[in-house]
Amino acid sequence: MTLRSQAPASAHAARSAEAVPADLARPTAALSAEARAIRDRAFANRITYSRKVFLPLTQLCRDVCHYCTFAKAPRHLKAPYMGFDEVLAVARAGQAAGCDEALFTLGERPEARYSAAADWLGEHGFASTIAYVAAAARAVRDETGLLPHINAGTLSDTEIEMLRPVSASMGLMLESGAERLMQPGMPHHGSPDKAPQARLATLRRLGEHGVPTTTGILIGIGETEAERLESLAALHDIHGRYGHIQEIIVQNFRAKPGTRMHGHAEPTLDDLVRTVAQARLLFGGEVSIQVPPNLNPNGIEAIVDAGIDDWGGISPVTMDFVNPEAPWPHVDELAGQMAAKGKALVQRLTIYPAYAREPARWLDPAMAPAVLRRSDAADLARGCAWRAGGTAPPAPAIIDEIVRGGRSAVSPEVARSIDLAATGKPLAVDAIERLFQARGADLAFVCQAADALRREAVGGVVSYVVTRNINYTNVCTYGCRFCAFSKGKTHEDLRGTPYTVSLAEVGRRTAEAWERGATEVCMQGGIHPDYTGDTYLAVCRAAKAASPPMHVHAFSPLEVTQGARTLGLPLETFLSRLKAEGLGTLPGTAAEILDDEVRQVLCPDKLTTAEWLAAIEAAHRVGLKTTATIMYGHVDRPVHWARHLTRIRALQDRTGGFTEFVPLPFVAAESPLYLKGHARPGPTFREAVLMHAVARIAFHGAIPNIQASWVKLGPVGVQVCLGAGVNDLGGTLMNESITRAAGAQHGQEAPPETLEAWIRAAGRTPRQRTTLYESAPPERQARARGAAPLAPLVNEAFVRPRRSTVGGRQ
Repeated sequence: MTLRSQAPASAHAARSAEAVPADLARPTAALSAEARAIRDRAFANRITYSRKVFLPLTQLCRDVCHYCTFAKAPRHLKAPYMGFDEVLAVARAGQAAGCDEALFTLGERPEARYSAAADWLGEHGFASTIAYVAAAARAVRDETGLLPHINAGTLSDTEIEMLRPVSASMGLMLESGAERLMQPGMPHHGSPDKAPQARLATLRRLGEHGVPTTTGILIGIGETEAERLESLAALHDIHGRYGHIQEIIVQNFRAKPGTRMHGHAEPTLDDLVRTVAQARLLFGGEVSIQVPPNLNPNGIEAIVDAGIDDWGGISPVTMDFVNPEAPWPHVDELAGQMAAKGKALVQRLTIYPAYAREPARWLDPAMAPAVLRRSDAADLARGCAWRAGGTAPPAPAIIDEIVRGGRSAVSPEVARSIDLAATGKPLAVDAIERLFQARGADLAFVCQAADALRREAVGGVVSYVVTRNINYTNVCTYGCRFCAFSKGKTHEDLRGTPYTVSLAEVGRRTAEAWERGATEVCMQGGIHPDYTGDTYLAVCRAAKAASPPMHVHAFSPLEVTQGARTLGLPLETFLSRLKAEGLGTLPGTAAEILDDEVRQVLCPDKLTTAEWLAAIEAAHRVGLKTTATIMYGHVDRPVHWARHLTRIRALQDRTGGFTEFVPLPFVAAESPLYLKGHARPGPTFREAVLMHAVARIAFHGAIPNIQASWVKLGPVGVQVCLGAGVNDLGGTLMNESITRAAGAQHGQEAPPETLEAWIRAAGRTPRQRTTLYESAPPERQARARGAAPLAPLVNEAFVRPRRSTVGGRQ
């Protein structure tokens, strides 16, 4: 394994240890004021927590900490360890309750003290407690998808190597760096694993092995304030070298009956608040600062004011076995308390975003796919089971957050950006990125502002077009890693066989669409190895010959670029020829994400960002309008979305050629990139709604129409997006196949009656339109209602040419 010795750079870097003593000796109020300012700059209005199950794999321990009620002797336990079946039963309950983390907590090396532990391990085929932890964590990950966070005490290099492939993060509390607490009469006497140097050595090893690590201190067990600061400084120095400490926990001692310290004075709230603020000032905004909320139910407001950004793990399934006297807070109640402080309570993963963002550095390859499956675009928890193209509904709490908002104030930077956008001026990339990060009251405000701008721009009408999709081939020479539609040499195991469509069949489908009330055929396909520019010209002629009034909306920028290249023509010349043959407009597909950092992962052999924009601009110059699209929710992040929107806006400001913007959420179910564990499972519902809302805001005064894809969002998603800036539902989509090939479940056609019912249910007025947003003629509207069923499709099997052999025989 490659060992590291340098910490990552950070925009919110930690302070140097040399600045600590004088800087942290100020009054608590002054420390807290500076600490929360640092927190707010680094984390905006977000306070996180992890939804977890607590798995006390063994409560046997060789240590005898004088304040602990977790550790027990064998006679007080029904078994030395939780069995596999028990572990998995608890994990499955957590999975059903929406948890993402499986917290493995256990006593240290019980087999060194208790024969019962050694015997149990031997009987079950494990050489050590750590070996059993590794096996149990692997089972939980593989059976439930929960992400193990392992608190297994002090560890050797070999033990870390054993646990890293089955954990998303690990934890080890320093508790205190004060050696004197090991002396007789002190809380750590008789507990060899609590020796500060042993614990610091393990923390260094975790850094050397690139393990995202949670650590912290326990205050009020007899240490002085100076010793607390020395402990934090020791952690700071280790993090400065390895950069692996993702979170510092400041935990206050609680006196528990039945322990040697049951009469020991507990630290005051001021002690806790002061230490939190000192930790924030020392670590800056680079490391999260956490306080367990169940230990301080009456100090929530003061703790937030001291600069925390995280509440740690909260379980809807299991108790806090370390502090059984302190029940977890109810998440809804805690969210309300955060809203009152102007914060949004956000669910995170056990691995923090900065570490999840660099899986090659911080995750074992065996863990990376499990983390991706549970991540949103900000590398936080997804929050609900909704997926683009699927049938699982969004969580009611998310819809409530979008529709009604929180009880806190809107962030000033969000309000300023929306005020600027309302004037029609373009927003900068960082301002758009911040809008995509909206949560809580910010999220509701962004969606409501988008809807207000929609009313100003286009009124209360929601339009749609009756259209037929004609995908004339799914054979493609390009290797787009996300695509489940194209059938090249790597994709034949996915949803169907390679085919082509004859020109006669193109004409038949076009004529049939006209008979069913369509005003548009949308024609796209893969980049077939035998197709040239003449093929695309012939497809246009076939459609127009079959139905001269039909609007031909066809050919992506990739297709027209390929066509021009095969004929040796300048792109504008080829586009003019297509226009002469009847091409009316171009779909702005193949855009995916207009950022080459992402395109190198998704489609490295496809058009670059500059090439896509140049192709669209060429179309606009010859008088062909286009749509603009974004396909998001895979390996991209909000900054990439923001760059995409700014590039579309800049081109629109030059040409005015975009008719609409169409967000296309990534449908992951059958995508090769997702199935191989290299992509997220599409955007979250929050992200999908925000994409439409932020697009409305960013394009205000430039692109009037924002479209929602019903085949990807489903009826509920359409309803919510209609309240977040959307004014168009796209096409009825006779024979939609690309999204269905990716695994979407919402069908291939929604007739006008269905679309209009959705629109009216949202309190809006439906309008059947043409491709260029004119009202469809009454005759077309009448034809489209009650249309006859479609005739079966006729596709031709694609047969690859045989390769010639020596002597010309085949």
